[in-house]
Amino acid sequence: MAKMAANGEKQQGHRPGIYKQKNKAHKNGRHRTKGEIERDNKGRVSVTALTKKQRKEQKKMDRRHKANQLRQNKKDMVLTEKRRLGSRDGPPHLVAVVSLHASVDAGAITKLLRGEDAGGIAHQERCVSGISDSFGMILPRFKQRFTFVSQSTADMHSLLDVAKIADSLVFVLDSTEAWDSYGEYCLSCLFAQGLPSHALVCQGVSDLPVKKRVESRRALSKITEIRFPDARLFPLDSEQDATLLLRHLGSQRQRKLGFRSRRSHLLAQHVTFTPNSPAEGTGGGPTGLGTLCVSGYVRGRPLRVDRLVHISGHGDFQLSQIDAPSDPLPLNLTTARPAKSSKTGDIDMMDGGEGEAPVRMLMKADPKSRESLQAEAEVDPMDGEQTWPTETELLEAEAARKNKRVMKVPKGTSDYQATWIVDEDEDENADTDEESSDNDDDDDMLDEAMEGEDEETNSQEPGSGCASEEEEDEEEEEEEEEVCATERTGADQRYDEHIDEAAEEEGLKRYREARANEMFPDEVDTPLDMAARIRFQRYRGLKSFRASPWDAMENLPLNYSRIFQFQSFDRTRRRILAEAAAEEEGAMVGWYVTLHIVDVPVSVMESVQSGRPLTLVSLLPHEQKMSVMHLLVRRHPSNTEPIKSKEELVFHCGFRRFRASPIFSQHTSADKHKMERFLGPDAPTVVSVYAPITFNPAGVLLFKQRNDGIQDLVATGSLLSCDPQRVVLKRIVLSGHPFKINRRSAVVRYMFFNRDDIMWFKPVELRTKWGRRGHIKEALGTHGHMKCVFDNQLRSQDTILMNLYKRVYPRWTYDPYVSLPLPWVKREITVEMDDLDME
Repeated sequence: MAKMAANGEKQQGHRPGIYKQKNKAHKNGRHRTKGEIERDNKGRVSVTALTKKQRKEQKKMDRRHKANQLRQNKKDMVLTEKRRLGSRDGPPHLVAVVSLHASVDAGAITKLLRGEDAGGIAHQERCVSGISDSFGMILPRFKQRFTFVSQSTADMHSLLDVAKIADSLVFVLDSTEAWDSYGEYCLSCLFAQGLPSHALVCQGVSDLPVKKRVESRRALSKITEIRFPDARLFPLDSEQDATLLLRHLGSQRQRKLGFRSRRSHLLAQHVTFTPNSPAEGTGGGPTGLGTLCVSGYVRGRPLRVDRLVHISGHGDFQLSQIDAPSDPLPLNLTTARPAKSSKTGDIDMMDGGEGEAPVRMLMKADPKSRESLQAEAEVDPMDGEQTWPTETELLEAEAARKNKRVMKVPKGTSDYQATWIVDEDEDENADTDEESSDNDDDDDMLDEAMEGEDEETNSQEPGSGCASEEEEDEEEEEEEEEVCATERTGADQRYDEHIDEAAEEEGLKRYREARANEMFPDEVDTPLDMAARIRFQRYRGLKSFRASPWDAMENLPLNYSRIFQFQSFDRTRRRILAEAAAEEEGAMVGWYVTLHIVDVPVSVMESVQSGRPLTLVSLLPHEQKMSVMHLLVRRHPSNTEPIKSKEELVFHCGFRRFRASPIFSQHTSADKHKMERFLGPDAPTVVSVYAPITFNPAGVLLFKQRNDGIQDLVATGSLLSCDPQRVVLKRIVLSGHPFKINRRSAVVRYMFFNRDDIMWFKPVELRTKWGRRGHIKEALGTHGHMKCVFDNQLRSQDTILMNLYKRVYPRWTYDPYVSLPLPWVKREITVEMDDLDME
């Protein structure tokens, strides 16, 4: 150090490197610091208003205890609901036995379960009205009671109705094939609707040799794991196997279905019908109306007498009163005794003691508080009449007129239509320099176009020799076909007898339309015998399908005056479902009650007497009113035929079943949605239809009825929303061909065929298949040729397109009465010719 000082050298300072930390500078000056704020306040503290309730800070142990309490409460709630099913405080465990193969016998399964060795000591034959193979039993060992129903799969409507009510399904499988093609079809419908708890049962395993039993069960499990990956397979050939199955059904976890757990529902066990007397108003005896008394166990939610009830397949009705008869299947084993069957097949309700107990009335409907059956709004024909404007409206209109932009529009164009018209001044100013150099070329191009048109007109005169030769060839081919047709065999004749020629022609027409729409989406031909401005007068152009405005309340059809609309469907749905979950009035779950349903047609009783089950569901508020419902569906893989928009289909939506003609549209998040002419095979599609309001969740099944009465599953999905203001736009595309091209200008023909049409559609923007955009500049001549200008060089192989849109609505063809389907037959013909007569 001394040496360095003596030499007079100064010590070199440290130079920071590139990795030196650089702290962020303090942002002073943008706002006052805390010190400045404290000095300005001089100790004063502003009063703060407490807008929310203060939450007391809990310790870690308290938060842990609270979480444990909530978890334990939910666990107790689930256990209580599980233990209530089949016990003294709940309804009997409803089990539906369904066979999925033609070779299995569901009656043998119910016979084993009905046996005394299975543990049941009290039985009731035909305990469900309309189903002959049904019985109730009490198991004292498990302290549970069951109701077994053997439902045939031939009637698809009855199968789906019973599956909506049943607590558990028992699928009877074949020991080798599991299920056949019709069983696969039934499983598709049940899975789409919502599958409750289920169990798989197979027969004939004990008849196999001991060495082959393990291989058979392993092969069967490999087949069933596709549909049921976690299900257990139960062999059922003895009474011991039946006991194991009953134990499994009583203790298995119940799958919760949202559309039925939020509504009270009931399966009819005893039904009587009393016709109205002529003195009871207009709905008396001559009209075939009466009072239907339905007895059964309340399930799901408590049942209120002032709510409407829906009978599946028959419509909505009102209740007059609810009675409480004696329980036909009491869990008091000391006094339980079998019931006697009546002449009509319905059971007689027996009490637990000696003699009949008097039937007491639980509640009676109040006409003032009872919900109305009004499904459609009252139409006021004077509602849309013009009234005299107020002074405020006149001042607003005058201010809007002064600020309005002046544009040149075609004659007859409204103010709203003028908002989507392109202003030509902007495009003309931008293209002045480039088009000025092309004027001479355009004149030459016009002359060449007129000459080319004359040459083509002369070359297309009728009566040419080529046409006559083609006609002669066609006549020869027809003669050859007729000769071949006379040499048909007997098998071909029998095959042709079962083919409907009208259906074949309709199917061919549908197939060609679907194929043309797939190859040329939404393209239509401009008519030659009608002006395009008249043929497409309801269509309009849009500058941008996504951004251009479209008034949802403009030019609504007359049917919209008959429907109801929510200000916020989601908010109303949450409120109604929360009120239904907290409902504690009415007939409680598990009670055996008798419902008195008024003004019911006699056809309901005839349906029960013919052997079909009767299911009821209590409707939530507003669910009887008509509106525009939107369903999100996806096409079923088994369906290959084209399904056209506005074609009549059969809907299964929740507990409802009806016929209607829907429209299809794309599932997007925009405010406008493009209509689809056919149901797409891959993408999800929104189906819009006039139907009663239903609060989701709810499963949806779409069927198409053939001409022979068989209903095919077309699509499956779920309920989306209820929104009459959902804008669905139908698009048509007019196409033209570039005749002469000069850089960015071109003469286009075949889009229109007269000058007035060109001037009418002149404001609409053009596009091409190769991505060019442009507009109509002027009309050339009187035969539909027009000069167009594009944003870039045009190719000769390109096609000019014009998009036009109009809003579409569903057809009002709602019908709650659906005809019964015939037994399902697979489309592929795999039988011999001799067996066709049997079908």
